[in-house]
Amino acid sequence: MSTNGTPSEDRPERPGDAGSPTDEEWAEFVRQAESGTAGAPKEPSARARMVTDRLRALDEEAARARGGRRRWGRTSGPAEPWQPDGWRTRPVGQGRDGRRQKRRRLAAILGTAAVVGALVVAMRPSLLTDHLPGGDTAVDAAPLPAETALPTGAPAAGPGPDEPTRDEPFRGSPALRWADGPEGIELPEAEAVGGMDKDQVEHALRTTRQFLVEANLDPATLRGERPDRALELLDPLQADVLEDARRALSEPTQEQDPLMTFTRFDPDEARLLGDVVKTRGRMTFEAGKAGSVEVHADYTFVYPLLRTGGDEVARTIVRRRLTTVLHDPERFVATSGKLSVLNSGQNFGNTSCEVNDGFLHPSFPSDSPDPDPAGPDVDPYDRSEWQPDGSCGTVTRT
Repeated sequence: MSTNGTPSEDRPERPGDAGSPTDEEWAEFVRQAESGTAGAPKEPSARARMVTDRLRALDEEAARARGGRRRWGRTSGPAEPWQPDGWRTRPVGQGRDGRRQKRRRLAAILGTAAVVGALVVAMRPSLLTDHLPGGDTAVDAAPLPAETALPTGAPAAGPGPDEPTRDEPFRGSPALRWADGPEGIELPEAEAVGGMDKDQVEHALRTTRQFLVEANLDPATLRGERPDRALELLDPLQADVLEDARRALSEPTQEQDPLMTFTRFDPDEARLLGDVVKTRGRMTFEAGKAGSVEVHADYTFVYPLLRTGGDEVARTIVRRRLTTVLHDPERFVATSGKLSVLNSGQNFGNTSCEVNDGFLHPSFPSDSPDPDPAGPDVDPYDRSEWQPDGSCGTVTRT
């Protein structure tokens, strides 16, 4: 016991006592306990005192640990009472580090926003591409899938003004989305027809494709050289076709014109700009006479051209229809593996109708327009219609 705050000699003061009662207070406590008076104080149990003492000691230890911490310019706040981790308490540091919690919350919000944004752009790419250099050109210029049937109308214009430049020779043209050169001549899957097995049909398809490439895409052919590799694919026993082709190349006239089979430009007048020609069309096959297979090709080629000795750019469009046949030499008088030409047709866009010298003659921007154009207006990109051979009209665009 102690009096006036002095430790008692009879009972040593225990750690955690808040202060011992006087003799008078203790006597009154015993009297009330013996009489059962309501509200009489009850002495805490030994377990309760141990828990209280332990908690008080931990509080004091925590206070001492925080006592030396300082932030720049000010002291830390009052000590917080100690509490155990675990049941119904936040993880360590969660309640005391609000900034960390805010950062996690912000990261979650930003992550959700990013996912939503990605979904929106996937559904409407123009929301992103419209703000990139060139606007939505990247989306509009995406390659078209292969043509599987004739279209039902003319294609829409390409992105940008309908004026080719040296840097963008296909600007404003539907051909911007067409395949490049031979890649645009895709072959159907071969199968046996007309008494010809699958390998023979596939050979007919590949040889027809090679003939189109040599006659319309080979750089030497385009600059007016003799297309010998194309001629070598034709059956020499079809003498009239080969003789007519060779004569037309040597002495072109309106009646025997090499342009009926080959695409050629006068190198003194124009040359191909770059090395890309745009191509679009399709190829089919069917059984011919017993022991033969017929291949039907319908392709449009778009040529970007640079005026020789100048900077002007123009485009010329050539559409060709070609039917070839591969005969079984055991049933026909034919050379094994060589093609025969059954028929051909052509439409030209942006070339002179009056000149018949075996070359195409494109019109460039500085050329004087025809004061009295003849024939109907024609869209050379419209693959849904075929212009009659020999007709001459005015192209609506190039």
